[in-house]
Amino acid sequence: MPLAELGVVHVLAAGGAGMSAIVRLLLDAGVEVRGSDAHDSPLLERLRERGATIWVGHDPAHLEGADTVVVSSAIREDNPELAAARATGLRVLHRSQALASAMGEQTRIAVAGANGKTTTSSMLTVALLEAGAQPSFALGGELATQGVNAALGEGTPFVAEADESDGSFLAYAPQVAIVTNVQPDHLDFYGDFATVEAAYLEFAETVTEGGLLVACADDPGSERLAVRAEAAGVRVLRYGFGDAADVRLVDSVLDGTSATATLVEADARRELSISVPGRHNLLNAAAAYAAAAHGVGTDAQAVLDGLAAYGGTRRRFETKGVARGVTVVDDYAHNPGKVEAVVRTAKEIAGEHRLWVIFQPHLYSRTRDFATGFAAGLVPADEVLLLDVYGAREDPVPGVGSHLISEPLVAQGRSARVVSLDEAIAAVAQGAADGDLVLTVGAGDVTHLGPRLLEALDR
Repeated sequence: MPLAELGVVHVLAAGGAGMSAIVRLLLDAGVEVRGSDAHDSPLLERLRERGATIWVGHDPAHLEGADTVVVSSAIREDNPELAAARATGLRVLHRSQALASAMGEQTRIAVAGANGKTTTSSMLTVALLEAGAQPSFALGGELATQGVNAALGEGTPFVAEADESDGSFLAYAPQVAIVTNVQPDHLDFYGDFATVEAAYLEFAETVTEGGLLVACADDPGSERLAVRAEAAGVRVLRYGFGDAADVRLVDSVLDGTSATATLVEADARRELSISVPGRHNLLNAAAAYAAAAHGVGTDAQAVLDGLAAYGGTRRRFETKGVARGVTVVDDYAHNPGKVEAVVRTAKEIAGEHRLWVIFQPHLYSRTRDFATGFAAGLVPADEVLLLDVYGAREDPVPGVGSHLISEPLVAQGRSARVVSLDEAIAAVAQGAADGDLVLTVGAGDVTHLGPRLLEALDR
């Protein structure tokens, strides 16, 4: 639907990562935007400063004068504003539909995958910005240097993080698509892995004629997708460390909080340098490079220079501070693959010092389905402190809790226990030593723990 037809737009849960991006894009396009959220936040205040009218709390009266209501899958049907919108016949759009409207006729680059899509889409955005392409973008996290998660640019490319969790990544019809990996996740929505894989194939088939699918050759699920997409007539470019990659990473060096590698293609060898840690981030950067250089046609060296300028994304291995010689880092990882990657990287950085991980599982269904995988990903940590499950949109499930993760770790002789927020802070304050690294992990309110940890360590 064209933006001009949306009228006055009301956005529910406007302070969320994805929904705040919609608010920013609509404001940039000159649309009158209102919204609401359960709690106030600095992010909501920034949206107000940009011109949005934002209320705290949900009340049907907030819909007065609105023409369109935008919601996400996290909004329950009994939300008073959504229920009132349905009852009065207001136009209700899913977040993905609003984002597709904001994209207009721009060159759409959709980034999907179980792990790495926020970092990959952020790297791609920064690379295009630095190369002078003036892209529009909608990301799942704020760029550390720009301080925003969305903007309408004057150039042709539009970079969008495409959420597979509810199937809404099928809404975009991109000219370029990236799939970082295809792994079992969101089984509360899909039911089984076969249905997940079928959805990704449907996503690949939405790539417009003559477009490009950039797929990770190192991930079995992504490679299976690449083969099936090629059979369906989609042009595919593979990236990775393995010999099957068209854009191949060799001679990689992981050096603390940075990494380098050589990108090998049929016609050239080019040096890749990034200021974020980990082998997984080299893969993310290679995906961004492939999409920009081969999908959009941006100069290859300009893309690499842009990737070197990438300063990180908030909540993606974001350093919150150092106190008493202890470094506190926060990360949004919330599925087994993400947890495994971030914990492994953190342990490499901690070296001979101890790695403390405070992990808050997200969703009861995910904890039930992947407790063993979470435990395996946490094994490298020296101390694991597990908070209670953050239910988000789900109600508690009998018998499902963080103990399902702690018990396998204890059985392997690892130090792991379920604690409250206050107990986690006290444990770190009393036990962490100079040189240790504390990693807070999860998609819930664990993200607010960093400042309290630093304050306790200082005391």
